Amino acid sequence: MTDDVDTRRETFIREARVLSGALPYMQRYDSQTVVVKYGGHAMVDEETAHAFARDIALLKQSGVNPIVVHGGGPQIGSMLKRLGIESEFRGGLRVTDKPTVEIVEMVLAGLINKQIVASINHAGGRAIGLCGKDGNMVRAKKATRTMKDPDSNIEKVIDLGFVGEPDTVNRKVLDILAHSDLVPVIAPVAFGDDGETYNVNADTFAGAIAGALGARRLLFLTDVAGVLDRDGKLIRELTVSEAKALIADGTIHGGMIPKVETCIQSLRQGVEGVVILDGRVPHAVLLELYTDHGVGTLIKH
Repeated sequence: MTDDVDTRRETFIREARVLSGALPYMQRYDSQTVVVKYGGHAMVDEETAHAFARDIALLKQSGVNPIVVHGGGPQIGSMLKRLGIESEFRGGLRVTDKPTVEIVEMVLAGLINKQIVASINHAGGRAIGLCGKDGNMVRAKKATRTMKDPDSNIEKVIDLGFVGEPDTVNRKVLDILAHSDLVPVIAPVAFGDDGETYNVNADTFAGAIAGALGARRLLFLTDVAGVLDRDGKLIRELTVSEAKALIADGTIHGGMIPKVETCIQSLRQGVEGVVILDGRVPHAVLLELYTDHGVGTLIKH
């Protein structure tokens, strides 16, 4: 019996040390804005999603101002398939016509958004679901892309339909919510000046919001550990110039290039630091913010 009591006491002491060790980091982020782009495996795995919701509720309870921006590409693709709507891809990007953008808005601002809100509320938080349209929070402009014709090698402009990029951010609604007990959960759908609805890439959407708010941290939850070196090892920290050099020499390649470029753009817009981290790790957000080692790659000036 004595051994059991001693074992339990040691467990409680270790837990208390963990909480005590988090204090300096909690003070660092007290009253600071942290924007989290949420997607990938972290969103669809039930256990990890539950841990994420608890993390966000705890951040708000401990004095941080968390803002969640979410994606939903696989869910959109699944719904389009169920409804028999064909998707056309040009240059690797989905063309979003009028019927498609209606489904995008339904899935992002409806189904997924409310699932995340419900999860955070169930974990003890008070989340509110929004999209870029609400309060004219984000205005979008039509996105343009170019690709080389394989035959003529001439660059051509690709019409992606109702795919947009963030143009302006009105922070009024988010400033009001920052002084409340509510956690904004935002879908990347926005109006353009032409009155049309645009589907905006969730990474760039999150970056624009973080920049407009001068966020202390912008966290990109991904399905990889972070930025890796040529040996496949995690790079813990990078400056903007170092990140550019790794893109130039091919160390950063493929889908990581646009993500790192979004990080750099966010820093230019006023974010203090951007982290690419593995959303598959339970409580990745807390590990990144409240421990000295973190779990991803920090990119800063």
